[in-house]
Amino acid sequence: MTEYNEFAEALIDQLSVEINEEKENLDLASKIDEDSSFNVTFESLEDVSKEIFSWVKQKINDFTGLTVPENTKIEFLELLELKKLKGKRIFTTDIAREFVDSLVDAMSKEDIGKISSLMKQDTVKFLVYSTYAKNYISKISVTFGDYLEDTIYLNKLFFSILPKIKLYSQGPPYEPGYEKINSSYIGAIKMTMLEESIHAIQRNLYKSNKKAVVKVNEIYEDLAKIILDLDDVVLSKIFDYMNLEPVPDKFPIAKRANLFFVLNPESFILGTLPPDQMATKEGQIDTKLSEMIPQLSGVYRRWLKPRQQQYSAMTVIQGIAGFVIRNILKDDPDFKNYLTVFKGTDLSSFQAQKNLGIKFTETIYAKLGKEAFKKLIDEPPNTLELKDSQLYLNRASQ
Repeated sequence: MTEYNEFAEALIDQLSVEINEEKENLDLASKIDEDSSFNVTFESLEDVSKEIFSWVKQKINDFTGLTVPENTKIEFLELLELKKLKGKRIFTTDIAREFVDSLVDAMSKEDIGKISSLMKQDTVKFLVYSTYAKNYISKISVTFGDYLEDTIYLNKLFFSILPKIKLYSQGPPYEPGYEKINSSYIGAIKMTMLEESIHAIQRNLYKSNKKAVVKVNEIYEDLAKIILDLDDVVLSKIFDYMNLEPVPDKFPIAKRANLFFVLNPESFILGTLPPDQMATKEGQIDTKLSEMIPQLSGVYRRWLKPRQQQYSAMTVIQGIAGFVIRNILKDDPDFKNYLTVFKGTDLSSFQAQKNLGIKFTETIYAKLGKEAFKKLIDEPPNTLELKDSQLYLNRASQ
């Protein structure tokens, strides 16, 4: 077995829990469909979402003063299609686009031979994008929906089988538990449609995020090439100096891959430098390490600004969505049932969850009211302003 094949097998092994869960849910759904004693049905995802969409758009407009674009569409994806969509959410340079789409397709189909071939074809791109692909695909089982390029995508598999599985697991008779499960199902669709519709009004933030991510990934490709081109002697010295776990010389790609993941600034810099400090500090590169990899400091300096931009955009994207969802759905009985049945929590616990984006949006909203949302989308904060909302308010008032 080649080293490339071993990499491919390891990648699929890392997805095995999610892949097995998908298969188990599909098998259980088939079993339910064959059980004649289970004679209850749920309204189709297509029908419910279309009914809810107009309600969602009105609620968003009432609360934020913003309008969901008229050209926003809804599509319903099966599992494999949703995985491919996630591949489109990996923002790349134009040159890397075809490679990434092929990699995601191969991983979705568990095609070890194709994965191995792609790694051999372009090891640099494989090192950079395989982790993205693995992380995105591994979250499919908890992905309700997504938004990309004027379209809201809903997970048809999830919504078509989860309510049935929840009700079936309670055992017969099924009718007494139907209303609560159905309400939970409606609540899940409401939340998903609301979240993705909010993303549809955040075009400027999405554009900023995409541009930054493409630049970050371009820098990661440069770093991967630098490390793959390292001389064997220098590579061994770096491993010794950094006290890294030894990798046998017969696995030259694995040895370099390990170093790439260690020196990737996402872990090497952010391991000691939290994102909210990125605006004021730079990661300190060890002098000895810089001597062995002279390009490293330059890579990190180039990475810092687009990573700041990415962090700011995503913090606001998620913060606005979380804040608006909490306010619109706080009294919704279907949403409360969704939290109880599907998430195993309650509204109080949900409301108590905090993150920087929600807290920041809440602060700006308290000062500016509805105007806060347009301001945050059109003039997003930088990392310093995220840390100190008064700085943003000062700029917003000018």
